[in-house]
Amino acid sequence: MIRSMAALSKKFIDIGANLTDEMYQGIYHGSKKHEADLDQVLKRAWDAGLAKMIITGTSLSDSKTALELAKTNEHLFSTVGCHPTRCGEFEKDDTDPDSYLEGLLQLALDNRENVVAIGECGLDYDRTQFCAPDIQRKYFEKQISFAEVTGLPMFLHCRNAAADLLKILSPYREKISGGVVHSFDGTKEEAHQILDLDLYIGVNGCSLKTEENLAVAATIPVERLLIETDCPWCEIRPTHAGHKHIKTTFVNKKKEKWQSGVMVKSRNEPNCIIQVLEVLAAVRKEDPDVLANTIYENSLKLFFASEAK
Repeated sequence: MIRSMAALSKKFIDIGANLTDEMYQGIYHGSKKHEADLDQVLKRAWDAGLAKMIITGTSLSDSKTALELAKTNEHLFSTVGCHPTRCGEFEKDDTDPDSYLEGLLQLALDNRENVVAIGECGLDYDRTQFCAPDIQRKYFEKQISFAEVTGLPMFLHCRNAAADLLKILSPYREKISGGVVHSFDGTKEEAHQILDLDLYIGVNGCSLKTEENLAVAATIPVERLLIETDCPWCEIRPTHAGHKHIKTTFVNKKKEKWQSGVMVKSRNEPNCIIQVLEVLAAVRKEDPDVLANTIYENSLKLFFASEAK
């Protein structure tokens, strides 16, 4: 890894890290390629300036796993929710939707020290083969009620569905304590509509693929900007428009040639959050240290209000 001393002085909160993914257990597409190395992933993250990480829950079972992982370290936290592409689980054979919903809500209510948001929930019209839009909309709205009951902010997923997402959210905006549309890759108009609901916008490598993405990212008000990795996905690849602005690079090896202490090629990690910051600072023409501090404070305000200035 090549890292500047300036990078070490920054503090980060990765608001979206899928640390329960099997890739961190060395499993790719059901095939074991190397030994589990989540402990090494976490060490690299702490060494890189991560102050906190929020582990994303994407179903009832995954939320339980995320929560158990969060309980192993005081700097780890989790969300509780059901991803739109997994909302079919509510009505799966032998599953009672009300019991599933109650399980999610109770998980959040019983673990207030560790759970910091409701989600990942929302709408995904790019992958309707996994769950029909009407089912997505039905259970998205039901999960919004969890944010009302718990007072927790929302961790929102939106893919090619901004109009419906905002239409569903709007009546509840005064009843919930905010939220973030994470992994945002929409238009300037969609960003403005999200901001009009007083929500935050989360940016990661998937938000910085094209020149249009970069132009949109440059216009997000700094007081409403958050960053994340969405690891193990959403790395900033050489083919992405944002890649030319990266200053910090990492040594890595293919998973088949895994080596202890070395990152896995094409598997994103929380320590790569510095690259997201570097791209944003470049396209926004802002000082990276100042930007990092502002984003850190934004993250505290939304998810850790008692620690915010």
